[in-house]
Amino acid sequence: MAAEDTGAKTGAKTGAHDAADARAAVRWTIVLAVVLTAVLEVLDSTIVNVALPQIQAAFGITNDQTVWILTSYIVASVVVMPLTGFFVRMIGRRRLITTAILGFAGFSALCGLSWSVEIMVACRLGQGIFGAFLIPLSQSILFDSFPKEKRGQAMALFGLGVVVAPVLGPTLGALLTEYFSWRAVFYVNLPIAAFALIMISGELKREDTKRITVDWLGLALMVGAIGSLQLMLDLGETRDWFASRLIQIAALSVLICGVTFVVRGYGKSDNIINFSIFRDRSFAAANVAIMGFGVAMFGSIAILPLFVQGLLGYPVLDAGYLFIPRGIAAGFSMVLTGAVLVNRFDPRKLLAVGLVLTGSGNVMLALLNLDAGFWNLAWPGVVSGLGMGLFFVPMSTLAFQNIGPDKQDEASGIYGVTRSIGSSVGIALVGWQVASRMQFHYATLSAGITPFNLAARQYLAPLGLEPSSPAGAAQLAQQVQQQASMLAFQDAFLLTGMAAFLMLPVILVLQRPAKRAAPAVAH
Repeated sequence: MAAEDTGAKTGAKTGAHDAADARAAVRWTIVLAVVLTAVLEVLDSTIVNVALPQIQAAFGITNDQTVWILTSYIVASVVVMPLTGFFVRMIGRRRLITTAILGFAGFSALCGLSWSVEIMVACRLGQGIFGAFLIPLSQSILFDSFPKEKRGQAMALFGLGVVVAPVLGPTLGALLTEYFSWRAVFYVNLPIAAFALIMISGELKREDTKRITVDWLGLALMVGAIGSLQLMLDLGETRDWFASRLIQIAALSVLICGVTFVVRGYGKSDNIINFSIFRDRSFAAANVAIMGFGVAMFGSIAILPLFVQGLLGYPVLDAGYLFIPRGIAAGFSMVLTGAVLVNRFDPRKLLAVGLVLTGSGNVMLALLNLDAGFWNLAWPGVVSGLGMGLFFVPMSTLAFQNIGPDKQDEASGIYGVTRSIGSSVGIALVGWQVASRMQFHYATLSAGITPFNLAARQYLAPLGLEPSSPAGAAQLAQQVQQQASMLAFQDAFLLTGMAAFLMLPVILVLQRPAKRAAPAVAH
């Protein structure tokens, strides 16, 4: 009888261990699936940039038309992303994420098959609509799959997709474009989507759906405000900002729709967005910090290819390889922070170090000159990459520490929109900075160039030219243009560095996570 009891207990223990192992296996399977799902969305935000010249040549389109290929995707994604929680309540998380993956993959294939810019833009809109749900859903699924003390590890792997993928996107895009075709940058999504879909379909449970009343006016106001803001940020530089009637209308739409949406929806129980989420000071502060970090990170990443290719004359592949050291550093930092540091140190201190490293890396880029070599450009990226991991993992855990499971999807959607808007602000800001400061520096430098300028005469003497000659004047103008461009890029990199440093005070608003008691050990 004792033997039977012992066997029963042993069997029970074995079954318990097997169940625990099964749960662990399920959790890590979900991690891999959602990381791949997140990679689908963020990779597409940067990988296409490298292929734009080839797409422009294939369709015979102008620069303005080319911009719409990027803008259509970003605008659609940012507009739809806040509705993640709403659609989860309506059709369920499992159905929504599988539909999003299928829709994204389908429109990716259609983008690769596009025969005109109109078809391409329409398919990019479809990509953006379905891709908008991928990151918020992936993040909320991870949060539900792991206990709070293990979220750092989960977010470290999730961060590999969200942060490292866009960093390495230009490299992959350059390789695919160089050795295959611009169409390959869209087809590469298909195997990733298929693998993620198979894994997620087998792990996520079906959920009961709810009948929800749609606040159509609130939805229209939110779409108008966010869509107009994103449109203004994306097209502002090419349309000379407020000199353009389109940008003026977009700005007015942001103001009217945004204010009306907030005033009308505050305290409204059935509002399309639950504003009560922002009563949590950690979540509110995290949204401010992630927006500033988006300016710092994506602003520098956006202009670096322009800097090294347009000004320093690097080939496309070499410009792509430049992002590899940054991606490796970011990946290493993510894993180290999630597996070790976030559970041993105050996450707010890790955030501060991450912001300082990110800002310092951008400032290092601002100290370069026209003679910068590959590693002169790569080392600042390594410093910033280390900062990415130290920032992203603690920030994700702190932002959602007080958010209940019933609000995870909605909070993740809002957080994703804030990050996207921050990146758009960063890209628009550095684009404006480079253009405006280039004009300023050109005017300042050229004002001192005269036929009697000793430095100008000494520069032209080895070439056998005089400042007063047409050839000499052209040579001087080219040199002044290069120097003015270099100074403008330095100003832009410095601006992105300052954006990171300015987020340091926001850390003081974040709540420190409550210390959890160590689990009791059974004997």
